[in-house]
Amino acid sequence: MKSLFQPEAVHDVISRVETLQPATQRLWGKMDVAQMMAHCCAALDMASGQLSLPRLFIGRLIGRFVRPIYSNEKPFSQNNPTDPKLVVSDQRDFVREREQLKVKIRQFYEGGEAKCTRHPHPFFGSLTPQEWGIGMYKHLDHHLRQFGA
Repeated sequence: MKSLFQPEAVHDVISRVETLQPATQRLWGKMDVAQMMAHCCAALDMASGQLSLPRLFIGRLIGRFVRPIYSNEKPFSQNNPTDPKLVVSDQRDFVREREQLKVKIRQFYEGGEAKCTRHPHPFFGSLTPQEWGIGMYKHLDHHLRQFGA
């Protein structure tokens, strides 16, 4: 499985981010392309410990049972719910968000497993650094597919 701790996966994701344009239309969901990139930045901040979100009640109930979804081979499905604290609904500057996302992807990779958060995921709970790396790749892949990249 691809992980954001693998140089080839990082190169692939950044190359796909660079194909996005301000007018790129979503295939599903509600965010525009700049909002999606801001959302992905927030998720990377969470994975690197720069943003700590509390556990969701539903996550405490079922998170550990569905945790394999986060790091298995299957891509995330469309229209999954998003933690309200990670929803981006305001207008964002496309160029700024694209550059920021590329920076955060590189920082996550360069920080490696040692810089991964130990704080639990709001829904899935405690994750290993390896699970964070796979999950972050899957999350970015999901949103890049959302915009045809």
